[in-house]
Amino acid sequence: MTAATLDRPAPLRQRLASDGTHLAACSIAPRTLDVDEAIARMLHDVSRPSFWQACEQQVALARESFARLIGADVDQIAVLPNASIAAHQAASGRRWQRRHEILSTPAEFPGIAHAWLAQPGARVRWCGAQGGAVHTSDYLSQITPRTALVSVPAVTYRDAIRLDVARIAEAAHDVGAVVFVDAYQAAGVIPLDVNALLCDYLVTGTGKYLLGLPGMAFLYVRHPGGTPPALTGWLGRTDPHAFRATILDSPPHARRYETGTPAAAAAYAAVAGLSLINDLDLRQVRHHTQRLIAAAAQRLAAQGEVVRLAADADAQGAHLALVEPHAEAIGAWLGHRSVIAAPRSGVLRLAVHAYTTSEDLDAVCEAIAAYRCRSRTRPGAAR
Repeated sequence: MTAATLDRPAPLRQRLASDGTHLAACSIAPRTLDVDEAIARMLHDVSRPSFWQACEQQVALARESFARLIGADVDQIAVLPNASIAAHQAASGRRWQRRHEILSTPAEFPGIAHAWLAQPGARVRWCGAQGGAVHTSDYLSQITPRTALVSVPAVTYRDAIRLDVARIAEAAHDVGAVVFVDAYQAAGVIPLDVNALLCDYLVTGTGKYLLGLPGMAFLYVRHPGGTPPALTGWLGRTDPHAFRATILDSPPHARRYETGTPAAAAAYAAVAGLSLINDLDLRQVRHHTQRLIAAAAQRLAAQGEVVRLAADADAQGAHLALVEPHAEAIGAWLGHRSVIAAPRSGVLRLAVHAYTTSEDLDAVCEAIAAYRCRSRTRPGAAR
């Protein structure tokens, strides 16, 4: 795939199953023909006696596809229901004694931050502004010999700030700390190589830029050995199909972090979505999304809108945050006009992907201008 190809509706665009303008992949993936077909196959399989074997095969395929996407070994990947459980699993079993500090940021997604706050004996320190702005330098200045775990969003969920994970990981490892990365807002639109990132854990889920459904997350674990997590289930055993209720053993690979039966629909959809993503050149996707975001930010600013855009294009994720105190109201108004955006905490997020075109962004800019005229509201201001 070339940048020129992405200037026109990409092959991925032809796989979208719904009309309208979808700019909400930072919240929920657009519907695709591939996921529709996968769910139809699941419904067919569920009426057959071999359904559970078929479902397990889908989980295995999803695990393999995700490992390939991030440059990991398949035995370093655990399949879990969501990122919050993944964070708990990463922290579980740690002794917060001499090293008892977790370094995070108010820009962290709450599901991850709350997992750290719930750790008995741990103390969470925050870097960056309370309003959500955070930079790589904020992390680097606060890593100390007391730091046990550094939690870094690859891209922040609200303002799309992209952090230099590798630099932060180097600093953390220098003091003996481990690094947990939430890549939910990066996987699928930004190339990720866990060996280049130097992280110890990385989590993401299938329901956003990976073009699947909610209900499945992947946890990468660099070194899966050590103390098993406290939360477990039948899939966390050395041989789950031995069905030995009286034996609690753990395999040496990342499946020790797994719990119970995964959501079947999410598993089938994950395979379909990851197949679409693995067919893309994510370096070209990254170039495409950066170009579209810069153009949209320029046009919206010219319309008088207040946008949050990184000064350095490389520090920008794949969505643009438009400051709007009544983000839900404008989001609903746009939705009635077949423009799907993602309101969140005082911003309207406009997410782009390989399937996004300049015409999509023209549509949302024109719709936002029409909203201002009809609602008589000022950009970035309360009514």
